[in-house]
Amino acid sequence: MATRTSGNLTAGTAVLTATGVRRDFGTTTVLAGTSLSIAPGEVVALLGGSGSGKSTLLRVLAGLDEEATGETVLRGTAAVVFQEHRLLPWKRVADNVALGLSGPDVAGRVDRALAEVGLADRHRAWPAELSGGQAQRVAVARALVREPDVLLLDEPFGALDALTRLRMQALLRRLRTEHGFAALLVTHDVEEALLLADRLLLLESGVIAEELDVPLGPTRTPDDPAFGALRRRLLERLGVPT
Repeated sequence: MATRTSGNLTAGTAVLTATGVRRDFGTTTVLAGTSLSIAPGEVVALLGGSGSGKSTLLRVLAGLDEEATGETVLRGTAAVVFQEHRLLPWKRVADNVALGLSGPDVAGRVDRALAEVGLADRHRAWPAELSGGQAQRVAVARALVREPDVLLLDEPFGALDALTRLRMQALLRRLRTEHGFAALLVTHDVEEALLLADRLLLLESGVIAEELDVPLGPTRTPDDPAFGALRRRLLERLGVPT
């Protein structure tokens, strides 16, 4: 089992670190001593080929994999958004967002979180009444209402159509600006990584094989020459013809 430590977030400390994380599935090694660090407020995208262990690493960082070894340290709080919204179909939207939430004014906090994702009028809806994009926004609200220091995002927009995906990416950028949380984004989409991240990590052969800063401003578009150059470099590194 990976050693997991938690603590308070202080100035100058990483919000999340992993050291020597290893995960074997039978005779197959998926993570072979993976290490990373995420600073407060930083968005890091994790890229890699299919089956490279991206989602496995995120589950370890979220404390959801008891079979991994190594050490993870979380300073502050974390929340997870999966590719599937994982809403409980027998609970209304507001109740799904409030699931497991404690403390004062739960209803008010839930209402504010739903308003932030553009669903203020859907708090009494059932999950079956929502579109795919709306359901995923509820999942984001469920994470956001917990006021996390770091969001762990496992291909959160991968099942959405292209237009909804762009809207969700814009929503994530806005929420990050407003709340200042850090994020680890697992994605197979190079353009998505470049649109959202401050830094890119390439997972290969069970370790972080390459680390790349994204020196693009807060307003970035795929038609920017610098964006295109980084995109080509990443695709070539991933073995995708350009």
